[in-house]
Amino acid sequence: MTVMLERPTISGTEPPSFEGMLDALDELHVPDGYKAEIIKGNIVLSPWSKGYYLDVMDLICDQLRPHLPDGHRISSSPALFVFPGIERAYGPDIHVAHRKARRTESNKLDGEALSLVAELTSPSTRDDDLTDKVETYGKAGVPVYLILDMQEEQATVLWTPSAKGYESHLTVPFGKKLHIPEPFDCTLDTAGFQAPQEPEDG
Repeated sequence: MTVMLERPTISGTEPPSFEGMLDALDELHVPDGYKAEIIKGNIVLSPWSKGYYLDVMDLICDQLRPHLPDGHRISSSPALFVFPGIERAYGPDIHVAHRKARRTESNKLDGEALSLVAELTSPSTRDDDLTDKVETYGKAGVPVYLILDMQEEQATVLWTPSAKGYESHLTVPFGKKLHIPEPFDCTLDTAGFQAPQEPEDG
């Protein structure tokens, strides 16, 4: 389930600015098990990932860590990256950014410092991961966007950012290897990304 909080309006007044919505995030009580993002002018609360998603995130981080650009760090810890020019604020499942972007007391990090983001889709967030975030990350110049479509069990890497999103992409089913382009230039093995099989009743 995804909960959307639209920009509140009062008769005769303008809706709050993007900066106002960022401030509202700081004051928002987010229920346990949810994260908050700003997507298409709305504050969106979405549930945290299923357990096996965490294992997939670890597999990705472990494989990419030896190939990070100098000075960059990879993490799946919750963090809010802000794109003021596009009025979006996302908390990607995995993010790679220069450590300088983290050397701040603010909880709102610079989206333009990202060199890679990865999103693991859920039924409630899949549409935004495949559309709005593609356009936003591309416009912001994030070099690589990795989408793990957990419903279709396939991995898509997008690169060559542009004003309309990304000019290049490649998709493979889970279990295959996927080349991650510059500035990483490495191979991601997607073996083990599939949902665990439920034991059959004996």
